[in-house]
Formats: sequence, C-alpha cells, structure tokens
Amino acid sequence: MSQVVWNSHSKDSFDRNWNDFLLNFGLVDNKWISGNVCLKSVVELYEDRHIWVPIYLDHHFWTGMRSTQRSESMHSFFNKFIARNSSLIQFVKQYDNCLGSREQAERESDAADFHTVIPCATKSSIEAQFQDGYTHQKFREVQAQFRGYSVYEVGEQVFSSIFNKFVVTYDSVAAEVKCQCLLFESRGILRRHALSVLSFEQVSQVSPRYILERWSKKVKRRHTHIKSSHDEPLLEPRSKRFDELVFCSQNICKFASESEELTAIMHRAYDTIMVEMEELKAKRKGTSSLSHEDANLESINELQSPPRIRKRGRPKNRLGSKLDKQIKNASKKKKTKALNEVKVMFFKYVVIEFNFVVNSLANM
Repeated sequence: MSQVVWNSHSKDSFDRNWNDFLLNFGLVDNKWISGNVCLKSVVELYEDRHIWVPIYLDHHFWTGMRSTQRSESMHSFFNKFIARNSSLIQFVKQYDNCLGSREQAERESDAADFHTVIPCATKSSIEAQFQDGYTHQKFREVQAQFRGYSVYEVGEQVFSSIFNKFVVTYDSVAAEVKCQCLLFESRGILRRHALSVLSFEQVSQVSPRYILERWSKKVKRRHTHIKSSHDEPLLEPRSKRFDELVFCSQNICKFASESEELTAIMHRAYDTIMVEMEELKAKRKGTSSLSHEDANLESINELQSPPRIRKRGRPKNRLGSKLDKQIKNASKKKKTKALNEVKVMFFKYVVIEFNFVVNSLANM
C-alpha cells in the first residue's frame, strides 16, 4: 500500500497501481480494509483519494507537513520538561523554562546561520545562491537535490529495468521552471529534475521566487519584540516601546477602517512617517546603534554565582565524637614515639659500628 501511495507520480499511475494492488492481494471483492483509525471499504477509500493520496495534494503548498505533525511535535517538545504525572503548579513553572529553551535554540541557530558556512556539494552557482539565502537546516534539504542529479535526461531508476520519467518545462523568457513532480509547488524546494535542466541550460541564477522568504536566514523575527521573562535588561525598554506603539496603532486602525476616506488619510500619514523615519535612520547610520538608555551600564545586573547551601543527606565525612578524636590522637602519639625509638636505636648502632672501625684501625 505504501508503494502505491508514495511512488505514484501521476493520477493515472495511481489508478493503475491501485488496481494492480487489489488484484495481486485479492482485495477486489473484499468489502473492508482495516485502517489505523476506522474501517473503510475499498470503494470509499478510492472515492476519498483526493484527501489522502499525496499526488492529489501536490498542487497545494503544504511544505511537507502532516495532519498530526503539530500535536506530535508539541508532545515531543514538552516531554523534555513535563512528565505525565506533573501537577499544575509544576506545569506553570516548567512552561517558562520551555519558552526559554526555545528562544535559546533560536538564538543559537541564528548565530550558526550567520557565522558558519556549509560547503557546497557542487560547483553550481545556483547552489551558492541558496547557500547565501537559506538557513542551514533548509539548505541541507536543497543540497540533497543538488547531490542527486548528474545528467540532463531526467530519470530515476527504481528497479533494474524500470524508470520513472518526469517532464520538466523551462521558460527562458520568464525564467520559470516547472517539474511534473510538483515538489516546489507542494514543499517549496526545486527538485533535482528541474535543477538538472537549469544546469544544462547554463542558468547561473534562479528567479527570486524560488528562494522563499520564510526560510531565509536574513528574515527578521517579529516575535522578538514581544516581552518575555527571558529578555536581557537592554531589551526591556524596546519591548515596552513596542507594546505602547501596538496599543496606539490598534485604536488608530480601528478608527481609520470605518470609511475609505479615513483609510486613505491613514495610508498617506503612514507613508509620510516612514519616509521621515528612514531619513532619520540614514543620518544616524555609522554612529552607535545603542541609545542612551541602552548604553547605561548601571541597568545591567552582574551575573554572580548562586549561594552555596547545605545539601540534603549525610555528609561524605562522618562527624567524629570526642572519643574518636582521643583515640586518633593517641594513635598518632604512639606512632611518633615508636618512630623516635627507632631513630635512637639506629643512632646507637651507627656509633657502635663507628667505634669498632676506629679500634680496628688503631690495633693495626
């Protein structure tokens, strides 16, 4: 069944593969086919093919997401911080840690995108174009397509003598390329079939429409202006100003949307303000981007080590009693006394030996 669903590259091929599947497994007269959720007849499954077969959904842009992806990713993310038997109070406390972990992961990902480079797999200038524009995570997916093509004839060998051929249409005037697989239309990635045609046509740069802004590493995240408990002290004034502007703009937009005349006045005022702010920003270009309140070092809290507290449980070394200390001191005295006696005996032995040697030399 999975081969029929995922390896059908056209609606006609799906119909053929579906009929072959029913004949090979004797399911033509079978009324029911067991599914993961419910039982549906073969006829009902085939009639609903437009809502579950990928080839019927490729003309929709869904970026490879699944219907259960949101819940699965949410569960996987929260399982790192919250257990099944966690209380409501623990959930509230850990929820803040979850957001902090996500923000930290985004900062680390942004830092890696701007300060590190993934080497290109080919010498294609188109690959370098995607390397410069996309994040590392998305560029790896695009790079996999560049690794997959080598010849102009677009074909995929599935078995020893069976090939899947795809029709690629390239318009040199409009700089548009379209593959029969519709991978870009459904997932936003140019497949190797289209890339091989562009390489054969000696196209050095693709149209900007094929580099989606949603995966660009230069995109500015809007949610960074939202106040968070994990914000640095320098960002708090900016978040406060952002909240005030959003509150004021909501009232203005609500009032301006009452009529076309008010909306036109709002647009003219918006254009004038944008020009004025861009001119002011251009004048300040080259100077320090930090404002006076941002540069105030007194607002920065110095990070210090947490205070040490006594841990629970018994200490590594047991607190000795008075008797233990007396016994320990007595044993030390005995060792010292015995060592002194050994030294005295050794000294006496050396003196006796020395006298014996002197007397022997005198008698000679």
